[in-house]
Amino acid sequence: MMTWKQHLETLDACRLCPNVFGAPVTNAVAGARVMLVGQAPGPHEVEDRRPFAYTAGKRLFSWFADLMDEETFRSRVHICAVIRCFPGKDAKSGGDRVPDTDEIARCGAHLDREIALLAPQLVIAVGTLASQQLVGIAQLKDAVGRVHRVTRAGKSFDVVVLPHPSGRSTWMNKPENAKLMQRSLALIREHPAMVSLLRRR
Repeated sequence: MMTWKQHLETLDACRLCPNVFGAPVTNAVAGARVMLVGQAPGPHEVEDRRPFAYTAGKRLFSWFADLMDEETFRSRVHICAVIRCFPGKDAKSGGDRVPDTDEIARCGAHLDREIALLAPQLVIAVGTLASQQLVGIAQLKDAVGRVHRVTRAGKSFDVVVLPHPSGRSTWMNKPENAKLMQRSLALIREHPAMVSLLRRR
């Protein structure tokens, strides 16, 4: 198995997907027992070289504000995505393009190595694509508000799903969905891995 340093060098050098833009983006935290997996970086994340660097990030970190501030979160939680490069814009919707199956598969090798190396106890899956890839559930209403036990890359861990914090998402406009999201946040706060992380000085 690669070392953590070798993995990061391999990830940073990856240029296997011809239709994406920029270099891979990951908030790498060696030894992290909590991971957060999003969908894909946007153009601002590519420019800043860190995930959740723009509007969606502000909303995401506001959800965890009662636990820790953004910089503390970034220093303690390994933040990555289903794919690590910006997939570009969708010509029809004007939003970010959803990665295709080949891109997801190629970048899945990076995610698998991180899971194998970190052996996380808790993975926070953000958005539909992350939920689908990690727990096999594409409908957020069936995935949010529960703890899912998952085995991947030879490691078993808990997954809690959150909706994507994008301003384009209307999922939380429904009260029943907002309640599920609050339940997921409570499950994250109460998880032993997060409790242990919060005890660190």
